[in-house]
Amino acid sequence: MGLNYQFVLWNKHKKMYDKIIVLSMLLYLILFAVVTLVFNSETSIETLILRAFGSLAIVLLHIILVIGPLSRLNTNFLPILYNRRHLGVSMFITALIHGGFALIQFHALGNTNVFYSLFTSNLDYNSFTNFPFQVLGFFALLILFAMASTSHDFFLKNLSPTVWKRLHMLVYLAYALIIGHVFLGAFQQETSPFTIGFLSVGFIVVGSLHLISSFREAKIDKSIIDKDAQGWLKVCTIDEIDDDRAKIFTVQNERIAVFKYDGKLSAVHNVCKHQGGPLGEGKIIDGCITCPWHGYQYLPHNGQSPPPFTEKVATYELKLLENIIYINPKAFEEGTEVEPTQIQKT
Repeated sequence: MGLNYQFVLWNKHKKMYDKIIVLSMLLYLILFAVVTLVFNSETSIETLILRAFGSLAIVLLHIILVIGPLSRLNTNFLPILYNRRHLGVSMFITALIHGGFALIQFHALGNTNVFYSLFTSNLDYNSFTNFPFQVLGFFALLILFAMASTSHDFFLKNLSPTVWKRLHMLVYLAYALIIGHVFLGAFQQETSPFTIGFLSVGFIVVGSLHLISSFREAKIDKSIIDKDAQGWLKVCTIDEIDDDRAKIFTVQNERIAVFKYDGKLSAVHNVCKHQGGPLGEGKIIDGCITCPWHGYQYLPHNGQSPPPFTEKVATYELKLLENIIYINPKAFEEGTEVEPTQIQKT
């Protein structure tokens, strides 16, 4: 977490991952150029740049889209999630180079404005074999620009997390536009089984991981919780929660995380105030619930971020009967202190 906005804030881990991103991108571009020139030595430098940066942008986009579900399914992928915004900006710059060269090569050699030429040189929107696929790529690039330019937490805070999240969910619309752009381009200009095959496999992988992740969460939401005579809900036994970890339950359509730490139990609303991260998938670090997405922290007994931070989440009352944890389904106001439930030593 950071108290003040800074233009760039890198720690040693971010520096390492950014170096890996840059070196991997350079390696891909070099290998792509070598393979292309070996198998087609007549390829022009303009075409080589277009294809190298265009294909790299598509690869990066697929990686970005699978990071989320992979992190939900396996916490080993969380370090990549921490740096997803850097990867997204890198992908936009790559796509911008591809789009810029495309405009220069196909629309900047005449007397017509390049953007006017882009939208008027081909108006055959009713044809599959001659559809103006470049327009799809242009609109996808606009979405990627909006996401990259608002990636800093300054925009997240001032737009509000909800608006910011909805804006960045447009990546799926950009993905659909890019699939159409690449598929139609490959189909019209040179029928490439490799390109079409890569897009198909990539779409299946992205879709499958999102479905698996959503089914896993739906299972939590649909789980039936028993209720006692006083209206308290039976959630689990103590042994089902690891030390300094939590278990997530859905109570009255709200996800709640029950944490076990230092011989105590506390329950908070599962959604982090930063980007909606799942607090229950994080752990207790230095006495604080630490969000697994970007490290935002909350005190488990009151749902408040430690001073000088001001984020708050709702808290819930727990009770322990014969090793079974019960929760009062009625939430307290955000930031309300609740006495932790003590675990009796046996």
